[in-house]
Amino acid sequence: MKISILLPYKENFSPQYPGAVSLFVFETSKKSNFKKNITVYGSTKLKKKFPIKYTNITLLNLPLTSQTRNYVNKFVKLEKKNNSSIIEIHNRPSYVKIISSQIKDRVISLYFHNDPLSMDGSKSINDRKFLLKTCYKIIFNSNWSKKRFLEGLENKFVNSNKLAVFYQSAERGSVKLIPHKKKWITFVGKLNKAKGYDIFSKTIVKILNKNPQWRAKIIGDEKREKIKLSHKNADILGFKKHEEVIKIFKKSSIAVACSRWEEPFGRTSLEASANGCAVIITNRGGLPETVTNAKILKTLSIKNLEDSLNELIYKDKLRKKLQHLSIRNFYLTHKFISNLIDDYRSEKIKKISHFFTKKKLENLRILHITNFNERLDGRLFFNTGRRINNGFIRLGHSVLGFSDRDIQKYYKSLQDFKGAKTLNDKLKKTCYNYKPDIIMLGHADLISPEQINELRSDYPNVRIGQWFLDPLNKKGPDFERNKDRILDKINSVDATFLTTSPSALNFIPKDKCFYIPNPSDKSFETLNNFHKSCNVDVFFALSHGVHRGVLKSGKTDDRVNFVNKLIHITPNAKFDVYGINNIQPIWADHYFKTIENAKMGLNLSRGDAIKYYSSDRITQIVGNGLVCLIDEKTQYRDFFTDQEMVFYKNISDLSEKILRVSNDEKLRKSLGKKGKDKYMKYFNSTLVAEYIINKTLGSNNNKKFFWDK
Repeated sequence: MKISILLPYKENFSPQYPGAVSLFVFETSKKSNFKKNITVYGSTKLKKKFPIKYTNITLLNLPLTSQTRNYVNKFVKLEKKNNSSIIEIHNRPSYVKIISSQIKDRVISLYFHNDPLSMDGSKSINDRKFLLKTCYKIIFNSNWSKKRFLEGLENKFVNSNKLAVFYQSAERGSVKLIPHKKKWITFVGKLNKAKGYDIFSKTIVKILNKNPQWRAKIIGDEKREKIKLSHKNADILGFKKHEEVIKIFKKSSIAVACSRWEEPFGRTSLEASANGCAVIITNRGGLPETVTNAKILKTLSIKNLEDSLNELIYKDKLRKKLQHLSIRNFYLTHKFISNLIDDYRSEKIKKISHFFTKKKLENLRILHITNFNERLDGRLFFNTGRRINNGFIRLGHSVLGFSDRDIQKYYKSLQDFKGAKTLNDKLKKTCYNYKPDIIMLGHADLISPEQINELRSDYPNVRIGQWFLDPLNKKGPDFERNKDRILDKINSVDATFLTTSPSALNFIPKDKCFYIPNPSDKSFETLNNFHKSCNVDVFFALSHGVHRGVLKSGKTDDRVNFVNKLIHITPNAKFDVYGINNIQPIWADHYFKTIENAKMGLNLSRGDAIKYYSSDRITQIVGNGLVCLIDEKTQYRDFFTDQEMVFYKNISDLSEKILRVSNDEKLRKSLGKKGKDKYMKYFNSTLVAEYIINKTLGSNNNKKFFWDK
């Protein structure tokens, strides 16, 4: 794992004349846990460099060529050989387009140290949208800079996980400095009007005239502007090395950072505060974010600055209070900021199983997109989607249910005939507000793969899965359609969960597809038929579509013939069947009241049996203490014994076993109890939900699940 840091062209990565960018990169890199993995790239003519791994990019003075482009192109050549995991670009958004066009497989992060709207590559809205699309992380040195970047952009970008604020940093001094402070008032920065030096120079003369025991220490230079200051107590020191500046701050009682322009951050006030100065700042740009305790000038004027300086000079207690608070409340240390940077690096570089720690696994936000059937007035409340949802909640996660079919139904219009556009727009807004860790899709066919890919781009840490319950046997119903429904988003999600064994399917990537049983739920499966006498031997129900709710005329179903034949060859057994022979299907409470009187339930699915597939009727049968009658070709003997379920080879075998169980109450109750006990223990919704989360996150916590053969 390697990290390449690219400085702005001509940035001096040297203690002799460093800029704020170089100081930030050096101080945070030397504290980083990835220090040995970092290489800094820059271009400076100064011989002495900061003591960290550094590559200087030297350029020939070629006429009619852009030295900046040459600089970036040369970095690209070096980077192709270096093959780093992350490229971090500092303060040059224009470099992103050049680098991303030539190196497609690298993670690019961009650090802003200045106003984004003043820089080539981020001035326009389209520039900034490109950066949001291309960069893994965009990091600002203040909230002010971040707000500037977001000006004119849609709301969905405002809370993007790609945007972060990592302030500049400094080394915190000791409160032991305060008793040794001298009567110094310090100004550090360019000696120009933008920094407010014109106001400071006029004010400090008045202050020093009235307070001859105080001195002014002025550090900085300016070649383009000449603002004169002459006073016997004013020491104009010119440019000083960073170490010398810090030493002066340690001795200074008061520091002034009175910028007139919108400072993106303000390193002067930061370092002055860290070293126990009583700081006076203006409320421009990000300056107020640099200190925890300071005097803030709402309006920059000679009078306001003079009043604030006089107050700190004459009120010893106030001055010393600010000095103590500045140090005690200072938290923007090099190590603190370096840890924030390392966290984002780890987030991308480390395997997801390491990033989602045990603590993280206990506090996930899950956006669960499936049909919660709100519009059907509770008729389909007892479904698998709600079972899985209950499991997520029981694990302690925050779960937001997003009922895609209801939204589509309620919002479709002439302009959006299917409601799909509104649905996908609503999903984007929901993700913006909720910021899920996991998006879980259940038969969410109207959510497009393009929309999923857009969400993944907007929220790079989100993990996405899908579950699918319908049959996938080639001779079964709607095979091609069901196959297409799974494959539609299979390349856009991290994991796919099927109620058919992936080993029985030849059209899916086995490394991303996992079997899940139909989950039971203790709040749904509340009957215990093995504790009571029942009048009905065998219960069976089917429907011509759960959303239709009634039989469809002319529709054929291979199960009807099977059940009618079974009833015919088993005349001594009492059957209670629904959805057959013009008897309408039953739902919800009516369904549970009906099965309450049955000894056995026939778990019969459409088409030929395939490994592990069953409809969710198996949970309603076994989970309520009925004896489950199941085709042995489902291979459920991998999970259950003949003492827990009744497996049949063919219709004749099934008929014989129905009669045997019907005539032996002890056997019937034993089978029902043992079947329910095992199913509720190993196939419950909490375990299934935990398995779905683990596989979606790629977690390798080594927990074994009963069905994960």
